[in-house]
Amino acid sequence: MDQTWQSLKGQFLMAMPGLADPNFYQSVTCLSEHNPKGAMGIVLTRVHPTVNGKMIFDELQIPAAAGAEKIPVHIGGPVHMNEIFVLHAAPFTWEGSMMVTGELALSNSRDILEAIAGASGPQSFIIALGCAGWGPGQLESEMRSNAWINGPYSEVIAFQMEVERRWEAALKGIVIDPALLSDTAGHA
Repeated sequence: MDQTWQSLKGQFLMAMPGLADPNFYQSVTCLSEHNPKGAMGIVLTRVHPTVNGKMIFDELQIPAAAGAEKIPVHIGGPVHMNEIFVLHAAPFTWEGSMMVTGELALSNSRDILEAIAGASGPQSFIIALGCAGWGPGQLESEMRSNAWINGPYSEVIAFQMEVERRWEAALKGIVIDPALLSDTAGHA
């Protein structure tokens, strides 16, 4: 393995202005896995325009508490669009929880969806359909070509901030003014 390789697991991946792909334009993705075999994450900046939490719970025949229709469902990325992923803060006791960091996990088991539907799940969560994925070396290559920049995870940005403000806030979190970004890669 390359001695300079470094995992970005648990970090934000922000799209650079030149990334025109509509799946990722001005997006923030939370990387839930990154190793030499590839990377996987959940896009935090795309809310599904027609699907809400109650619809997901009804489809799975999970009884839902009042207000479930107000739970947004995100488009987590263009991969596995028929699968449900839950990016969440504590607790981490769900059957399918995969720890991302000490404060963040990714789950896709029925028990967490039942808890969220019953208003007894984690305080901070995102339900997503699909995920973003990269094959071996693909993300690193895209970063070298100036498609992405990485930065630290922030619970406030991921779960509390309005979706429309997340991209700019994540960039400002690494002291970058989005208005000053170029879409041209530089090489020293």
